[in-house]
Amino acid sequence: MINKRSLWFLTLFSLILVLSVYYITMPSELLMATSNEDEAETVSASVENEESAELVALRVEAEEKMLDEITELKKVLTDSNASTEEKNAAFEKMQTLNKNRGTEESLENKIKNEFGFSAFVSIDETSVTVTVDSKKHDKALANKIMRSVQEEFESSMVISVKFQK
Repeated sequence: MINKRSLWFLTLFSLILVLSVYYITMPSELLMATSNEDEAETVSASVENEESAELVALRVEAEEKMLDEITELKKVLTDSNASTEEKNAAFEKMQTLNKNRGTEESLENKIKNEFGFSAFVSIDETSVTVTVDSKKHDKALANKIMRSVQEEFESSMVISVKFQK
């Protein structure tokens, strides 16, 4: 008589056997084509995402700061001694951080699409800082960027634009 353990063993063993036979008999050209496509996508993505070192450093610094804040907020949320008000405030702050990060990314994409420049956007409570990757310091371009950024917000924001290269 076969017990449950033996039945599970036979079922899993047969599944592994069928998958291994399928993998071995699969044409090698198909496997090579799949790996070549992955490499081509990686190379094209790295070429498209070339940015200046300043923007990359700003992004890394902002990510580290955000991760530190989220870690602190998670500690408050998981603390059994914290009051309900503290936990609610921490949760709302986390939501605000995530919302701001999404808005920052959408503004960066908007600036890249409309003006053709890579940019780093940082949002505080009432201020927005835009760092544009450009050698040319153009007041008219800065004004257009400021107007474009302000369109995304309901309330008036203090917007500053910096050019770096």
